[in-house]
Amino acid sequence: MRVIDFFDKAVLAQPARAAFVSKTRTHTYREMDALARRVAQAIVATGLSDGGRIAVYAPNDVDAFACVLAAFRANATWVPINARNALDANIDFMNLTECEWLFYHSSFADNAREIRAQVPSLKHLVCIDEARDGAPSLQQFMTRGDGVDIPDLPYDPHRMATILGSGGTTGRSKGILWDNLTWSTLIAETSITMPSDRPPVHLCAAPMTHAAGILSFMLTPQCPTNVVLEKIDPLEIMETIQRHRVTHLFLPPTALYAMLAHPRVREFDYSSLTHFLIAASPVSPDKLAEAVEVFGPCMCQCYGQVEAPMLITYLPPAEIAAAARDPALRHRLKSCGKPCTLTLMRIMDDEGRLLPRGERGEIVARGNLVAPCYYRNPEGTAEARRYGWHHTGDVAYWDEDGYVYIIDRKKDMIITGGFNVFSAEVEAAINAHPGVENCAVIGTPDPKWGEAVTAIVILRPGQTLTADALIEFAKDKLGSVKAPKKIEIWPDLPRSPVGKVLKTEIRKKFWAGSERAVN
Repeated sequence: MRVIDFFDKAVLAQPARAAFVSKTRTHTYREMDALARRVAQAIVATGLSDGGRIAVYAPNDVDAFACVLAAFRANATWVPINARNALDANIDFMNLTECEWLFYHSSFADNAREIRAQVPSLKHLVCIDEARDGAPSLQQFMTRGDGVDIPDLPYDPHRMATILGSGGTTGRSKGILWDNLTWSTLIAETSITMPSDRPPVHLCAAPMTHAAGILSFMLTPQCPTNVVLEKIDPLEIMETIQRHRVTHLFLPPTALYAMLAHPRVREFDYSSLTHFLIAASPVSPDKLAEAVEVFGPCMCQCYGQVEAPMLITYLPPAEIAAAARDPALRHRLKSCGKPCTLTLMRIMDDEGRLLPRGERGEIVARGNLVAPCYYRNPEGTAEARRYGWHHTGDVAYWDEDGYVYIIDRKKDMIITGGFNVFSAEVEAAINAHPGVENCAVIGTPDPKWGEAVTAIVILRPGQTLTADALIEFAKDKLGSVKAPKKIEIWPDLPRSPVGKVLKTEIRKKFWAGSERAVN
């Protein structure tokens, strides 16, 4: 089934139930369906190529969600544009995916003008909330489709539905293609993994281009009410959980830590919560235990990546709550759970051999959840699919009880605060300083960020640069998310006989005493 087919089932089952709720308005399933249909009709009437790419660039907004549903309804391909990305990165990604349409919020009007000028494939722009710069508002645009029929195409499981970027705020993204089969498997796995005996109330606080937005569609068969907040604000999240009796919530660990640190965190009623999902980067076991104490037996974790979205493994609320209570089970809070039902997961060595329980190797996966390919990148696809499996780049072991523990990362990538930072880009920026001879960038343990971007720097002879000065230099080039949180100046870097920097040796200094080399 397509995403829109699941939505249609919800419309038929619960037409009067609130589908999307914001501070200013509520749309029932019937109303959301009517809005999305009108937008889809206008898209078809204006002109849409087969599988045409439609980018949505907005903060969390009910009308922006309607535009995504309209893209699915029009048999187009949704291209999420991360509002936290640098403008150049978004332009690069839109050129990679050859976007034809851009639905944007007026708060991004300046960026939209640059995108219009630098993305030659772009044919149509619509400003969601108001007419701007020659682009009609959504209300104006919808009138173009009055009386237009939307083609009812036969179901094709391998039809392209979404192209997502592989990076967070950094690095040149690969386009990861999700087809209808990827989506339907993810949605089915969600219903298996996180069942509910009543329609969920899902709080969407993280960006809709992040997993929180994806989760809104993952829960569709259960007819959720999606409560939309503009941004992550700890106090507002806590108030909203109580006010709307929220059952499902996704946040990255950094947001959870901010909530736990808030002076009013114990003032609110969280008894409605059944699934408080932590993902995007591993969570501190101590913080997870504290979260169980504060929010109740609702905490859960999952592991996945855009190429095999979200649910390769899962650690459910009951098991986290038991581990938080029982010292004999406390070690399981370090696990990312057990393999999910609809994906085959194994541990593999560098020669393609599948390893038994207890041995360390790379997590590999296959099945319908795994995205079919990188968009127009056969070389990248072939590299990631060696030996007939998708290679995650994460090193782990599988214990005798079936729990998976991530201990290292093969890919030269740092996951900080839920965002992917590619070390090569940071290294290039620091090496551009005339006082730097060389550097190596790794992730180091950090209680807030999970991993902190950390640079080990070798200065040119005679230079007396400080770490703070280099951090400011990097911020000017990269922005605060990408720039190192820490810099250490060393006399030299450990190297192999052929001169390759040995990051594994560098990590040992920072991760000594830890059971894993990545957080």
